[in-house]
Amino acid sequence: MRSQGQAAWEVLLPAAAAPARRRGRALQEALREAVRSGRLAAGTRMPSTRALAGDLGVSRGLVTEAYEQLTAEGYLRSDRGAGTWVGDAARSRHGGTHARWAGASAPEVRVDFRPGTPDLSLFPRSAWSAAQRAVLARLPHPALGYPDPRGLPELRQALAAMLTRRRGVVADPERLVVCSGVAQASTLLGFVLRARGLAAVGIEDPGSPEHGRLFASTGLDTVWLPLDEEGLRPEPLAASGVRAVVVTPSHQFPSGISWSAERRAALLDWARAVDGYVLEDDYDGDFRYDRAPVGALQGLDPERVVYAGSVSKSLAPGLRLGWTLVPEALLAEVVERKRTMDLGNPVLDQAVLAEFVTRGAYDRQLRHCQRAYRERRDALLSALAEHLPGTVVSGIAAGLHVIARVPGHYGPPERFLARAAEAGVALRPLEEYGTARPGDGEVRLVIGYAHLAPTVVSDGIRRVAEAVGRE
Repeated sequence: MRSQGQAAWEVLLPAAAAPARRRGRALQEALREAVRSGRLAAGTRMPSTRALAGDLGVSRGLVTEAYEQLTAEGYLRSDRGAGTWVGDAARSRHGGTHARWAGASAPEVRVDFRPGTPDLSLFPRSAWSAAQRAVLARLPHPALGYPDPRGLPELRQALAAMLTRRRGVVADPERLVVCSGVAQASTLLGFVLRARGLAAVGIEDPGSPEHGRLFASTGLDTVWLPLDEEGLRPEPLAASGVRAVVVTPSHQFPSGISWSAERRAALLDWARAVDGYVLEDDYDGDFRYDRAPVGALQGLDPERVVYAGSVSKSLAPGLRLGWTLVPEALLAEVVERKRTMDLGNPVLDQAVLAEFVTRGAYDRQLRHCQRAYRERRDALLSALAEHLPGTVVSGIAAGLHVIARVPGHYGPPERFLARAAEAGVALRPLEEYGTARPGDGEVRLVIGYAHLAPTVVSDGIRRVAEAVGRE
């Protein structure tokens, strides 16, 4: 069994020198990365909170909070009366997934740039726990019965007010359905459209393949519809024959573009002309860094746009809480499908989210995440400029990922991705998100950064640069 040593605190000294308002988070990030990288090996006994605080020159409370947070995440383990130790599962959990291009014998993933995951360590455990206590203290017994399949009235009212204020939607609580994220919202709509006789739904190209899989589960085919720099191209849409499309107009996934006003208007004109519907997936509508938020498409025509969102990026995907605003013509069918599917979402979870939103904790969480993610985005841009000069980056003003177009002289895409995987860096090429296969020799990457500390972001790009520079 390893004993504590100088390494247990020397790796944390830079974090201890961070500005006071960031010191706690910096300490947690540094400790987390030390465990991930193996600098603090599994089985290492950590100093007591009092001893480590004295060595670092910080308050004992900061160290206690860091230990508690990382113990909850599995990086550390605490045995009552026996101290705190580095957990056995930390490195295997973070290195267990391999890049698609890596092959069976590739080394473990040290830095995973694949998009789609927020930083789960930012989940507001204390505020969420306070909301839970408040709800359990006052929730009447009858509220624990079978819920309205649309969701608890207090949650629908809270969400409607928040979405009106933050996203510019037309949000009638009576037409808001609480569901298990955007995935269930898509499935509910798919079943309803299939029952109405539709055979296919259009998806953006490039776009999320997950949309196609979700609608396929309801019996609908999918048709890829090409984009340009302004949004969905009207001519292929008109020629496709579909009467329903899924779009991400505020911050298109994965290209990062914001649809132009002309394309938004053209899409709604098309929907009215074919008596069709648009599903707006507002997957990261709350994360804007360098520009004012772009309002949701639904606000322009709530009778043709089905709006869907969730707390998966702002809180945690594991909560399985989301919402959809449904046009009046589809509402009864969507609610009935929701009722027969699962009888509604868990009451306690809904009540806690309602409390969390109404007391202002959700807005505070969004501000906290926004600051953290902006810092990580800036670290990514700096690292790309330093280590892979000539890389053109787009989609940086919003969201949790960027598109990076790496010049061809760094190698053809297959070699680039293979070398990065050998260096322990997981990357996802843009070509996995659509049908286009550019032949210009440049590597186009969709780089997710929200779940990585700034130091990890910089280290990952450095690893890639060193790997692809080898001949």
